[in-house]
Amino acid sequence: MGRPTRGGRRAAVLLGAALLVAPALAACGAATDDGIVVNLYNPPEENLSKVVETCNQRAGGRYRIALTTLPRGADGQREQMVRRLAAGDTDMDVLNLDITWTPEFAEAGWIREWTGRHKEEAERDVLPGPLASTRWRGRTYAAAKNSNVQLLWYRSDLVEEPPTTWQEVIRTAQELQQRGKPGTVLLTGAQYEGLVVNYSNMVGALDGHILSEDGSRAVLDDGAVRALETLRDLARSGVTSPSLTNQREDDVRLGFQSGNAAFQVNWPFVHPATRAGNPQVFRNMKWAPLPGVEPGKPGKATIGGANYTVSSYSRHPDEAFDAVLCLRDAANQKFQAVKDGLPPTLASVYDEPEMAEAYPMRDVIREQLRNPALRPMTPAYQNVSTVLSTVLSPPSAIDPKATADRLRKELQDAIESKGVLP
Repeated sequence: MGRPTRGGRRAAVLLGAALLVAPALAACGAATDDGIVVNLYNPPEENLSKVVETCNQRAGGRYRIALTTLPRGADGQREQMVRRLAAGDTDMDVLNLDITWTPEFAEAGWIREWTGRHKEEAERDVLPGPLASTRWRGRTYAAAKNSNVQLLWYRSDLVEEPPTTWQEVIRTAQELQQRGKPGTVLLTGAQYEGLVVNYSNMVGALDGHILSEDGSRAVLDDGAVRALETLRDLARSGVTSPSLTNQREDDVRLGFQSGNAAFQVNWPFVHPATRAGNPQVFRNMKWAPLPGVEPGKPGKATIGGANYTVSSYSRHPDEAFDAVLCLRDAANQKFQAVKDGLPPTLASVYDEPEMAEAYPMRDVIREQLRNPALRPMTPAYQNVSTVLSTVLSPPSAIDPKATADRLRKELQDAIESKGVLP
């Protein structure tokens, strides 16, 4: 996910958002003549309109879902929704939120709590990781739509058994290099959310905490400090790419696809992309859970994904809740998993026969979602993410104790909206 823009660019985004919203508002006003309209605000998804059509047929005329497509970038999505919700816009009903935004929107009072039968149905069969992302302060504010986790991808023609710790990854890569083989370990190290996710993976593997459980304090406990050491050691080991500090997800994918690396940490999209981009590398491309830090203790993957929420200002909340339950039910999650590459949040969907070809790594994904790492849960996540990505970059410069001390101070300021963000 992205972070909010500032200064002149922020003004440009808001102006662009206003222009984008204007035709949508006109459409909403006209649509009310046809009965109850549930307005869905969602990022671009190629086959979502088919899901909407299915749910409209199922509604049998009780209501109609109208899809408004948000900007592709996370910054633009959040800007548009925050601006309109802050104004109490009653034309917004169902909102697709990045999972890290749930605490912020709930704390602001912009989204409704899920209760009763709606809550019971929304939580049925949901894997523990995605389920945790729907809650804030002990209450449920969302229904899990789709999820995602990174895996360790490796070449089986170079590596017989995937390493289970980061120390083993480094050692294996160094041995490959000594034999003149591709031994590079690729991961996202640019100063953005991808670096934060890699650090979060290591913190989770050590059961550490960056913030307190309620998101009000920066703690950086022993596990978080040791994760700083692990990230630094990896960056200094000589096995990462020389361009580590510039690499994002697709850079990592292309580097592995070129045949010059033994490992990559990345999302499942790399599987079909590599099959199309380099069939020779793809033939030996395998996957495994993310490495841990301590021997015998499994790694954890930081989940991504999106949740559906219902606006506090919706004039049709009952219909909006019902629409969400249809949009993310098992059949539609399976359809979008296969067609749009959106990993399901429902455990049972992974057993469906259609998932076998689209997600041959489905069992590892499901297992990672059962016991994942979570990014810090806080209404100030945008600020927290900005501080983390800045202080962690470049990873090779990390001084575990000094960096932890700096993070405690700057993250606390970010939580309390003090000072100026980097």
